[in-house]
Amino acid sequence: MIAAIILGGTSLYGGRGSVWGTVLAVLILGTLNNGLTLLDISSFWQEITRGVVLILAVTFDQLRVRNAE
Repeated sequence: MIAAIILGGTSLYGGRGSVWGTVLAVLILGTLNNGLTLLDISSFWQEITRGVVLILAVTFDQLRVRNAE
């Protein structure tokens, strides 16, 4: 899952991320998915939520890369 890798701190443009950051991101996304299922949210809205999380992760990655320059 690309969102977990980006949330874990790895840049899309190369660079370094940590294994622990990626593990933490996978746990967060897994908890989000499980929570949405337990709340009986329709699969359509679950996909929308995962898409929003991915867009936010890419946006934060872009801001982080831009600020590093």
